Amino acid sequence: MKPYSVDLREKIVNAYERGGTSIRKVAVQFGVAKSYVQKLLQLQKIQGHLEPKKQGGTIKGKLDDYGSELAKMVKSHPDATLLEYCEYFGEKYNVWVCASVMCCALQKQKLTRKKRLYAVAKPKQKESKS
Repeated sequence: MKPYSVDLREKIVNAYERGGTSIRKVAVQFGVAKSYVQKLLQLQKIQGHLEPKKQGGTIKGKLDDYGSELAKMVKSHPDATLLEYCEYFGEKYNVWVCASVMCCALQKQKLTRKKRLYAVAKPKQKESKS
């Protein structure tokens, strides 16, 4: 949802500051919540302006700065589980994360964790028609 325009914010604050009305009446007049009017008045008083704050943005992951270290870890220990990766990374770099964070970081780096099969595949016996 887009923030309310600065013009509307100024109208709301000016309507209250002119006096003779309550915060509730101003809120009803402009079709906004009472708490929003209170927030605008507090913002004007503390910061001196009514500009909206920046919205959105991406949340940086805890392991985003460790791309090359993750690649080295997966290359040197391709058969480790997520929990083993978490423990290894915590001990080596002192960055402790849970398995889900490690999984997300590996997926962002497009690193796979395929396991090798240690069991020797049994050769298929040939069926003979007797």
